[in-house]
Amino acid sequence: MTGNNRVVVTGIGIVSPLGLDVPTTWQGLITGKSGVDYITLFDASDFDVKIAAEVKGFDPLQYIDRKKARHTDRFTQFAIAASLEAVESARLKIDSSNGYEIGVIIGSGMGGLATLSQQFKVLSNEGPSRVSPFLIPVMIPDMASGQVSIRLGARGPNYCVASACASGAHAIGDAFNLIRQGCAQVMVAGGSEAVVTPIAVAGFSNMGALSKRNGDPQKASRPFDAERDGFVMGEGAGVLVLESLEFALKREAPILAEVIGYGATADAHHFTEPTENGENIERAMRLALRQARLRPEEIDCINAHGTSTRLNDATETRAIKSLFGECAHKVPVSANKSMLGHLIGGAGAISSAVAVLTIQNSIIPPTINLENPDPECDLDYVPNAARQKKVRTVLVNSFGFGGHNASLVFSAYDEK
Repeated sequence: MTGNNRVVVTGIGIVSPLGLDVPTTWQGLITGKSGVDYITLFDASDFDVKIAAEVKGFDPLQYIDRKKARHTDRFTQFAIAASLEAVESARLKIDSSNGYEIGVIIGSGMGGLATLSQQFKVLSNEGPSRVSPFLIPVMIPDMASGQVSIRLGARGPNYCVASACASGAHAIGDAFNLIRQGCAQVMVAGGSEAVVTPIAVAGFSNMGALSKRNGDPQKASRPFDAERDGFVMGEGAGVLVLESLEFALKREAPILAEVIGYGATADAHHFTEPTENGENIERAMRLALRQARLRPEEIDCINAHGTSTRLNDATETRAIKSLFGECAHKVPVSANKSMLGHLIGGAGAISSAVAVLTIQNSIIPPTINLENPDPECDLDYVPNAARQKKVRTVLVNSFGFGGHNASLVFSAYDEK
């Protein structure tokens, strides 16, 4: 093992507001379907925000037994479901012969917030003796990664990345580096979140981050549009199986794409707002391209962070223009949050999965609801309809509260 091992993607798993698996989610994305609707997970009648992108029809008993389901938070259940799909699609068999070569990193920005909120009610109404002894192991953010490891029998590196909305992208970036350095042969990596809860919706709403377009839910998430008024809360999980090329070839795994670059920076500026000129976002992209040994004009598509907030979308646009220069207006920029909502810690992971699917299918999903161009956001955002285009390279952006920036580069696999 050299420290420069090539890293390929061999499996994908998704649980999203558009579907409970990869094919259903992908079909929803390329047809421009919105997963946003009125909140059903709790009574939001007294809330300023009454909409979210919920995962519909999810039954944890399809993936875990009843006892385990009682002792796992929804975000962990999503992670298990997506991981099982990813491992199955990778045709990966994990047993005593290879378990120590396989690790798991599942990022989460907020962990088991629903469980924590519910147990605070128990504490308040019934007293400390009634708080569940399972509270801590159910709600801590690393438990998705831990439970996936237990379910798969993966005994390699195992931890959680918690960097707010960049968690999933950082998890995949860390997994990429571990394999490159020879610390693991395979990593099951991604992000999961389930925070469509009263406390989270109230908190994000009161800080002015969420769209209040309650009268037209499916039009609420509108990245780069002049009438955008905030992001829409989403939930779900995205998971990739990453492998060293040598290991994948040896077991004749399906190779879907290659990870070739990763860049991470900090704004060191403000706990929620990015630096307005986007210089640190630009540097994350630049670092990813440098590692990938690509020039900006060699990127075929950008999967944007694209939250639908006024400051973020304008800042990301400035950063892209600064880095890409004259070719900035030629590269398609797609924002899948327009359909999926913002999955917080799962966002960067699902965006990475979408990047691989874009390469595989030569279709760029649209940015829907882009109806009134913002003069500050004047790039090619693939408005409202998917685009057929040969795509060999995709740059994925993911940014989080706290000033966390992550960029990843995926490419079509070339055996040379």
